[in-house]
This record gives sequence, structure tokens and C-alpha cells, in this order.
Amino acid sequence: MSNRLARGLWGVVWLTLFRPSPRPLHAWRVALLKLFGARIGAHFHIHASARVWAPWQFEAGDHVGVGEGVNFYNMARLTIGDNAVISQGAHLCGGTHDYNTANFQLRAAPIHIGERAWVCTEAFIGPGVTVPPGCVVGARAVMMRTPLGGAWGVYTGNPAVRVKSRVIRDA
Repeated sequence: MSNRLARGLWGVVWLTLFRPSPRPLHAWRVALLKLFGARIGAHFHIHASARVWAPWQFEAGDHVGVGEGVNFYNMARLTIGDNAVISQGAHLCGGTHDYNTANFQLRAAPIHIGERAWVCTEAFIGPGVTVPPGCVVGARAVMMRTPLGGAWGVYTGNPAVRVKSRVIRDA
């Protein structure tokens, strides 16, 4: 099946079966994503208003939460590690255009969200970015490059910069 045909069919399924599904029917939405080739672990929760551009290029681990209005524009592989959270309105964009070519040639690159990472409300993750394990990408932050600061950092701003380390305390 061609990519365009698959995306068209998925668009119809998303609009008619995924999007209107009631809030608690995470398992139904997971089944639809898996039907289109997504690889999803246990206890994956995704809201009905979230969009996955190409389920066949989507992979998520166990205990992952995806909030309302999240946009996974995954023109290339998009992976999410175990225990990660993608908050409402976040945009993970796996494609861009080469502005140095006459036709603005499309360029796609994979995105990887590490385990225990949190992509906060309305954050933007660009093509080719790896969010290291345990990192927090703050609300409305823009991360266009894999951070050099490594794991367990808190990143904010545009462009996102490490502002502190994340320390896990017992609840």
C-alpha cells in the first residue's frame, strides 16, 4: 500500500472512529493505532484529540500518557520510552524543508523521547531530536537539537536550554 493511500485511509479512520471515541476508551484507540502498524506497550493512554500522522512509524513503551491535542507529525520514526508523558498541545514534528533547494525538498528525521521524559504543554520537538531519559521539556519550549546537557535535565525556552537538573524525590 502506498504511503499516501495509507495516510488517506488512516485519516478516515482517525476522523470516524478514533477522534469521536469517548474519553475512557484508550484501549480502542490503541487497537486502531496497532491495526495501522503502531507498536505500543502496556498501559498506553492517548486522548481522542491527539493526532498520529503515520501510525506505522510510531512506537511507544509501557506506561506512556499522551494528552489532549498532541500532534505527532511523524514523517519518520517516532519512539517514546517507558513511563514518558507528552502533555496537551505538544507538537512533535519529524519533518522540515531544505530552504536551500529550489523546490524546498522535504527532509524527515526520527524523533526519540527517552524513558521517564516529560514533554510539557505546547512544547515543540523538531526533526532528528532525541530527548534524553528523565528530561523535562518545559511548557512552550522549542527543542530543535538533541541537548548536549544529557539526561535528567530541565529544559526551557526558545531555543530550549538546560536550566537545572531534575531530582526525583519519594512521594
